[in-house]
Amino acid sequence: MPPTVLAVFGPTGVGKTALAIALAERLRAAGDDPVAVSADALQVYRGLEILTGVATPEEQARLEHRLVSFVPIDARFSVAEHARLAHAEIDGLLASGRTPIVVGGTGLYLRAALTELKLRPPAPDEVRARWTEALARQGAPALHAELRRRAPWAAERVAPTDAHRIVRLLELDDLGELEPPGADEEPSQLWTADTRHPTRLLGVTMDREALYARIDARVDAMVAAGAIEEVRAAHAAGASETARKALGFEELLRGDVEAMKRRTRNYAKRQLTWMRKLAGVEPVDLTGRTPQEAAADLLAELPSGPR
Repeated sequence: MPPTVLAVFGPTGVGKTALAIALAERLRAAGDDPVAVSADALQVYRGLEILTGVATPEEQARLEHRLVSFVPIDARFSVAEHARLAHAEIDGLLASGRTPIVVGGTGLYLRAALTELKLRPPAPDEVRARWTEALARQGAPALHAELRRRAPWAAERVAPTDAHRIVRLLELDDLGELEPPGADEEPSQLWTADTRHPTRLLGVTMDREALYARIDARVDAMVAAGAIEEVRAAHAAGASETARKALGFEELLRGDVEAMKRRTRNYAKRQLTWMRKLAGVEPVDLTGRTPQEAAADLLAELPSGPR
């Protein structure tokens, strides 16, 4: 059978990497040579592997992962840049007859990897620096007032305390990219069913209590593996604004492990909400099932030998 894109989406801690590896092993047994392509906004950063849950060296030995750990910790990175790289990886794998397994928990990055979203350009460094300095000097409410003066309709959609979105909207206004009512800041086609290639979108779920227990255990394992030291080193190295968005970065910088657990559980709720919006999603419940059992059910129609 010709290769199709497999996309594995789900909340943090649910077992996406384990399922991707199990799928890859089944595909390999059928004569394929699959490769994972990450669709995670923070796993791109080199130096945050523990905190962001990048596949371990042992896991990467079982399934090659691309678009992880390649951006310097002090660099900014955008979804538009990721989309360009992900499209190139996916297209190249399909052209060579291999199956891309797109794995991620960041909804926008997943859709950008799979579709042709209209993504607005990142701001030039000088524009970003000007508004970042203004934010530090004046505060978010003052910049919100400036946004309201320039584009009242845009200011109505963002809270006066949401510094990140306010700065982004002002940057877009400077670039002439701030669109009038009817076009959201995030692409309006975010949840489109149209993909660049035939795709099976697998939405991984689990019983809520079991998921939260896994999240708490995962955070404890990260801390035991050196996540606090990793965050402190990244902070000392001048971690960029976007790198610092990694889940738990600020909490672990303060040494507050319980706060990271709470934030991670809340983030998992939002990811589950995103997943319900995804068009054509195929639910995969891992409650009481191993990744191998789920993979066997999902790929039951595969032949047992080389294609």
